[in-house]
Amino acid sequence: MFYIPNLPYAFYLAIKAKHLSFYTATNPCIKNSGIGTESKFETTMLIPEKYRPKTILIKPNTEYNKIITAINEQQIQFPLIAKPDIGFRGLLVQKVHTETELQTYFKKYGMIAIIIQEFLNYENECGVLYFRYPENKTGNITSLTLKKFLAVTGDGKSTLKELILNDERAKLYIELFTEIHQNKLNTVPYKDKVVKLTAIGNHSKGTQFINGNHLISKTLIKTFDTLNKKIPGWYYGRIDLKYNSFSSLENGTDFKIIEINGILAEPTHIYDAKKFTYFQALKTIRTHWKSIYKIATVNNKKLNIPYKNTKHFSVEILQLKKHLSHIKKTS
Repeated sequence: MFYIPNLPYAFYLAIKAKHLSFYTATNPCIKNSGIGTESKFETTMLIPEKYRPKTILIKPNTEYNKIITAINEQQIQFPLIAKPDIGFRGLLVQKVHTETELQTYFKKYGMIAIIIQEFLNYENECGVLYFRYPENKTGNITSLTLKKFLAVTGDGKSTLKELILNDERAKLYIELFTEIHQNKLNTVPYKDKVVKLTAIGNHSKGTQFINGNHLISKTLIKTFDTLNKKIPGWYYGRIDLKYNSFSSLENGTDFKIIEINGILAEPTHIYDAKKFTYFQALKTIRTHWKSIYKIATVNNKKLNIPYKNTKHFSVEILQLKKHLSHIKKTS
């Protein structure tokens, strides 16, 4: 929707850089700068411990008793988050409440590398797109997306399933919510009780993206400048995080980072149709691609960061597509 019309501009940047895979020099600390082929566990380990949730990597076909041992050693409690080490757009990301659910998850998906992460019990979630040019000491925030989780409110009469089916947005995800809430569908939430239908902040899970760019401030940028200095080799990307009060996020006192997304990261505020037009979104994409171009070419020329060999990179992309196709079939 946003990318095909912008392809000529992408080719223009590649011609200027004299390399089709120039963008792979943007974030030297992340494999291929974060185009989707990278390990989420490895990028998570780049996060300073203060802001990092407890996270472990479970290798493919690990025995279940060893999985439980690893979880206990890290003192990760239920509920927890399970997700593929390589993947995006919320694919197979699941909030797991019990050992029984966890065992079922690994029976289905244990043939691939899985990340287990503590569930962050914060009230709010947002995505912050930050970048810094290598020659500058400070960076900029160009996108702040607030995430509104899909929820229904009880009337004291209707079952949860009826409430979902009577909600214009929620009913579009009835199959997903039937699976998530299968043991609660016939319960009747009491009057005015708000039932959050998903805990995963992704569009594919029904989460609404709200343009929060009005909240970008010098203080917030300073907080992310400080964070950026603690992650050498990271110049561009979106950080998805959780927090309670916005002031605690803005001042850097209390928030946790779910994950760092590299150059594949979108300025997700463009999905707020109430505040953003289609043509504004196209322009915003081009502006961000221009920033990637500038960072990558400076890294290449001044810091001797090589561009990925296009042939080798293409092979990795094909392997990624094969991997994603495989796990989609199992979902």
